[in-house]
Amino acid sequence: MAGSGEQFAHLPSGIDLCFETFGDPSDPPVLLVMGLGGPMGWWDSEFCERLVARGYFVVRYDNRDTGRSTKLRQHRVSRIDILKAVAGLAKAPYSIGDLAADAFGLLDHLGIDAAHVVGVSMGGMIVQTMAVAEPDRVLSLTSIMSTTGKRTVGYQNPKILPALLSKAGHTRDEYVARSLRGTSMISSPDFPTDEEFARNRAYETYDRGWSAGGVTRQLMAILTQPDRTTDLEALDVPSTVIHGLKDPLVHRSGGRATAAALKGSEHLEIAGMAHDLPSQLYDTIIDAVVRTTERASARH
Repeated sequence: MAGSGEQFAHLPSGIDLCFETFGDPSDPPVLLVMGLGGPMGWWDSEFCERLVARGYFVVRYDNRDTGRSTKLRQHRVSRIDILKAVAGLAKAPYSIGDLAADAFGLLDHLGIDAAHVVGVSMGGMIVQTMAVAEPDRVLSLTSIMSTTGKRTVGYQNPKILPALLSKAGHTRDEYVARSLRGTSMISSPDFPTDEEFARNRAYETYDRGWSAGGVTRQLMAILTQPDRTTDLEALDVPSTVIHGLKDPLVHRSGGRATAAALKGSEHLEIAGMAHDLPSQLYDTIIDAVVRTTERASARH
């Protein structure tokens, strides 16, 4: 089953979001939200199609500063700005809350009042924020390899930071080579990603409008996000938290803190999973998403 093809939502904020849909719009909607620097294609088409086969209408999109969505190049971020943000001394060009507002704007464009939301890494932060901001519009919440915003949980392994923050080069091939190095550092050791698949995805990411500045602006939003723990504790939404036990980029403590804050949540920790979505785990993750949506349906 093919997707709808790329379309654009022109939001009142002036942001244009590139998106694609899969399935029948009359089925329950699932919004997929990707993480730092990741275009919508990082939600693999096969993953989307498997969700459709389970009876859902699936929406994936490029966050602002990613893929073919609006790039806010007028906001320049330096390495000094990043260091200040780490120390809590800088303001970001936009916030995780702004990214959540973008997601709601896309739902408005599609005429969707409420959706099941699924987010990975930064996307998990976004969908958590969506649930806090407008809980009536979030039917269920699945947060994958993410964290609450509390600085003492979900931290990074310091050994990988220099490589991940290194320059990506000036050419297409230099970007792809650097991407493959980064992928190897955070990919699941027990569920290896095919190198050709990873290479093709890196080329697609670059060709669809990869932006180093966009990644740093998104990183600033992550570094300056608030601690959502208290707000998450106040929610009453069917939720599932998924985290890999070998995640070097967002420590599993982030997932555990998220699950502890979301009352009644299912907490699924996966041995051998790191900070990616390996195809070998598609069904495991989709089954968890479906269980979460079914708990929401049972309420109604």
